[in-house]
Amino acid sequence: MARGKKQSLSAEEMLEQALVPEDEQPYEVPGNWVWTRLGKLGRVKGGKRLPPGHVLQEEVTSRPYIRVTDIEHNSVNYEKVKYVSEDTFNKIRNYTISKNDLFISIAGTIGRVGMIPESLNGANLTENAAKITEFNSLEQKYLMYLLLSNDLQNQIKQSTIATTQAKLALNRIENLVLPLPPIAEQQRIVDRIESLFAKLDQAKELAQNALDSFDTRKAAILHKAFTGELTAKWREEHGVGMDSWVKKTFNQVADIKSNLVDPSSYMDNPHIAPDNIERRTGRLLEYRTIREDGVTSGKHKFSKGQILYSKIRPYLSKVVLVDFNGLCSADMYPIEAKEDTKYLWYYMLSDEFLEQASSAGSRSVLPKINQKELSAVKVMIPSWNEQREVVRILDNLLAREIETKDLANVIDHIEVMKKSILARAFRGVLGTNDTSEESALELLKETVLQ
Repeated sequence: MARGKKQSLSAEEMLEQALVPEDEQPYEVPGNWVWTRLGKLGRVKGGKRLPPGHVLQEEVTSRPYIRVTDIEHNSVNYEKVKYVSEDTFNKIRNYTISKNDLFISIAGTIGRVGMIPESLNGANLTENAAKITEFNSLEQKYLMYLLLSNDLQNQIKQSTIATTQAKLALNRIENLVLPLPPIAEQQRIVDRIESLFAKLDQAKELAQNALDSFDTRKAAILHKAFTGELTAKWREEHGVGMDSWVKKTFNQVADIKSNLVDPSSYMDNPHIAPDNIERRTGRLLEYRTIREDGVTSGKHKFSKGQILYSKIRPYLSKVVLVDFNGLCSADMYPIEAKEDTKYLWYYMLSDEFLEQASSAGSRSVLPKINQKELSAVKVMIPSWNEQREVVRILDNLLAREIETKDLANVIDHIEVMKKSILARAFRGVLGTNDTSEESALELLKETVLQ
């Protein structure tokens, strides 16, 4: 949208100014598209902070005030919105946003983009966000999806001024470089994106449902294992009763090791911390060596076949059975089982164990479970042979459950796929472009000359 010295420039000069030179174009687009800058197609205006002495209120009024924290999923979470009085509104009445605009966060969490619901049309906008408005040559959703793409998000990141609090200046938003297709193509791109996203969202919902039910199913399986239900048939076949199960304290079934060492002598050894263990599954995630992690403080030395257990109370569900030697965080216990190691490991993943560990002892308010408290936790132990049978059954059952959880991990891949779709959409390779349509150059010309 040409402004300023518009009257002193010829039409050709104004159009030339609006076009991005070829050597500044980020990537190639179809021949009937053009590259321009956001400020040539619309305006960017900032929001406004509350005047001194004025406050937000929970009570619903006709004057909502949108903050960056209210912005979720490319829209606004209506339930989070707070309000201002009529007096406050009158002092900042020029800083509102409409349903036809787009918002973009410019401080704190930078680059959040989305649309305003009709119910919040005319709301006041925080000074930590800006609105993009008056973009007649751009479909609203086309611009929103474009700003959400990796290419534009990278431009936004590069345009952010690094100060005490990072800030995205309004003129830098106007200077963002973007591809402009014909209007009809913009709508086709939006339609294709939303069609593909709808299918991915459906797959994500199914995966999320599988993930949500994983912990419930696993907890039920482990409960049956340690109440004897899973091996009832085995006991019947071997003439064994439940009286063979004995309740023992943890220190009767395992030794809790405490052997801090100087990590400088073990630089190339694996280093395991609570963050390297997946919650409630007992799976070891990616980890690095002592050298790679730059570790300097004392660590526990552990051995192959031991169980590593996080003693930090928020992470008591993190327990892993290791098949190598290495060092672990001082916030973990290396544990050596006296009974079947895998049986004990499975038991430590169960709710029966977790509930005891979470509330163990009178000092349970402390951030860590101490060795005395852990030693007193009760463990249900059957005969050695039945322990092996419990492990065999759990190996089979939980292997299938882990596969289900792995399938649920497609959630992360779905988000990657969405980014890929956006990248392809704004390169004109989603199969939507019609080369017979009039070039977007005409659309840009109309815009800058109006």
